[in-house]
Amino acid sequence: LAEETRTKGADVLLGPTMNIHRSVTNGRNFECFSEDPWLTAELAVAYVRGLQDAGVGATPKHFIGNESEIERTTVSSMIPEVALRETYLAPFEAVAKAGAWAMMSSYNKVNGTYSAESRWLLTGVMREDWNWDGLVMSDWFGSRSLEPTIEAGLDLEMPGPARDRGAALAAAVREGRASAEKVRASARRMLRLM
Repeated sequence: LAEETRTKGADVLLGPTMNIHRSVTNGRNFECFSEDPWLTAELAVAYVRGLQDAGVGATPKHFIGNESEIERTTVSSMIPEVALRETYLAPFEAVAKAGAWAMMSSYNKVNGTYSAESRWLLTGVMREDWNWDGLVMSDWFGSRSLEPTIEAGLDLEMPGPARDRGAALAAAVREGRASAEKVRASARRMLRLM
């Protein structure tokens, strides 16, 4: 996978896809590993380590609760915190602790808040609980706002050119609507990944 990634002129691979098989009707279960969090974690950690040992960054995805293609950009995955931590977050925690360089947020909401706008998930769980310092990017067009995503800890809006960031972000910082400190922290994580 690392060799193939380099043939495309890329240094980061968007994978592994490691969502839990929550429903048999999910159209992307074939991309994921399992309905079992332990098995998913074991396979994903090996994938991440192998890829990154060869010098290509991994981007485990989709963080989190992305188990439906139906209305995937508007659905809210309602998951109690215990189930979220024991089943859905456990594989992502394993890859974070294994040193994944990046992760991708999901399109969906989790308990009513878009993943890319969830300070609890992106900052509280990833950065504070797990002490992970990698880069968080949005899924393609999965960033829907400026200030909420900055506040949550989303580092990179994908794909470019910027819609919610760029000149709009610079203006939001100048006007005091977005934290310059949080923007600098995101920039540091981007530079570290580069």
